[in-house]
Amino acid sequence: MSPDTIISIFLGVGLAASVGFRVFLPLFALSLAAYFGAWDLNENWQWIGGLPALLAFGVATLVEIFAYFIPWVDNLLDSVAIPLAGIAGTAVMVSTMADLDPVVTWSLAIIAGGGTATAIKGANAAGRLTSSSTTGGLANPIVSTVETGTAVAVSTASILAPPLAAILVIIILVIIFRIYRKLRPRKKT
Repeated sequence: MSPDTIISIFLGVGLAASVGFRVFLPLFALSLAAYFGAWDLNENWQWIGGLPALLAFGVATLVEIFAYFIPWVDNLLDSVAIPLAGIAGTAVMVSTMADLDPVVTWSLAIIAGGGTATAIKGANAAGRLTSSSTTGGLANPIVSTVETGTAVAVSTASILAPPLAAILVIIILVIIFRIYRKLRPRKKT
C-alpha cells in the first residue's frame, strides 16, 4: 500500500467520524478542500468539489448546526441522522480512497466509514436522549456545541493532518466504549 493510500484512508476515517457528530459539516469541509485544490477526490466523486455542491453542503451544514440547538427537535433529527450518518460516512470514505481495488475500497468504506459514523452518531443520539430526559432539554445546546466543535476539530484535522485525525478517532471510540461499559447493566452472578 502506498503512503498516499494510507493517508487517504486516514482522511476518510476521520471525516466519517466527524459525520457521526454532524452529517453535513464533514461533507462541507471535504467539498471546501476539494474546491480549493487541497485534496483530490476520486474520479467519480469530483462533483463534491464543485461550486453547486459546496453551496448545498454549506447551507445544509448551517441548517443542521442551528437545528441541533432546538431541544427535542435535535432528538427528532437524530432519528433521521443515524441512517444518514452510515451513508454519509461510507460516501466520504469512498470519495477519498486512492489506488485500491473497488472491492477493497467499498468494503473499507462500508465497514470503517459507515460503521464509524453510525457508532458515533448512535452514541451521540443516546447521550442527547439522556440529556433531554434528565434536564428537560436544557443541557442539549451544550451537548450540541460540544458535538459541533468536535466535528469541526476532527474534520479540520482530517484534511490538514490525516494521521492525527486517525488518532483522534481512536480516542473518541475508546471514550465511547468506556462510557458504554459503565452504563450497560452488569450480569448478576
